[in-house]
Amino acid sequence: MEYEDRRTISTPEGVQLALPLANIGSRFMALLIDYVICGLVYAALLLGALALGAGTLLTIIGVTSILVTNVGYFTVFEVFGGGRTLGKRMTSLRVVTDGGGQVGLRASLIRNIIRLIEASILYIPAIISVLVTRDNQRLGDLAAGTLVVRDVKPVAVAAPPPAPAVEPAQLASWDVTGVSDAETAAVRSFLERRAQLRPGARRALAQQLAGRLRPQVAGARVNLDDETFLEYLAAAKSRGKLHERAE
Repeated sequence: MEYEDRRTISTPEGVQLALPLANIGSRFMALLIDYVICGLVYAALLLGALALGAGTLLTIIGVTSILVTNVGYFTVFEVFGGGRTLGKRMTSLRVVTDGGGQVGLRASLIRNIIRLIEASILYIPAIISVLVTRDNQRLGDLAAGTLVVRDVKPVAVAAPPPAPAVEPAQLASWDVTGVSDAETAAVRSFLERRAQLRPGARRALAQQLAGRLRPQVAGARVNLDDETFLEYLAAAKSRGKLHERAE
């Protein structure tokens, strides 16, 4: 049985993007690292309470530390650390919503409160859930609508040269009548938000959009990189609209 798979989601541009799911081994390693870190903090707090010699204070600190370890630590890092605790950062994992977005406070609290229940019975329900669910989700993930994915690092490549300014003469041979308004909107949406995308996702989206639309554009230059092609396509569609209004 394959325990590491991919979850495919649709982006606003109508492109399918695959998220590589974390398997049970990498999740366990991340959790172990996180608990070692939290255990050190927990031990330091208890030693401080013992030094003060206050039994009641020791009890309060012990209970509070358990809650901070199982809820506060994970929630703070997931919400404000891009979905990555220290353990997940070291194992290249990330928590995201089931739509691939940033985890919010509510979802993080839900998944980590349920973690308390799972931890109390040795994570047995969590392990079973990860093994049998399609998207490798434990019970907290199912309740919160979250996924744990592998944070794949994009391969460093030389940046393409800046695209030249699109002159009307360069678009004279472009026939973009085969590109629909919906496809044009998808191109413009990508161009507007591409700076906010991670490099790997940006390249993948540009490649998929350009690959789908190149056959529909007659007269286009064949040596354009994907993003430049999309820029030219958007400019050609805008030019066509201006001509229609002028007529």
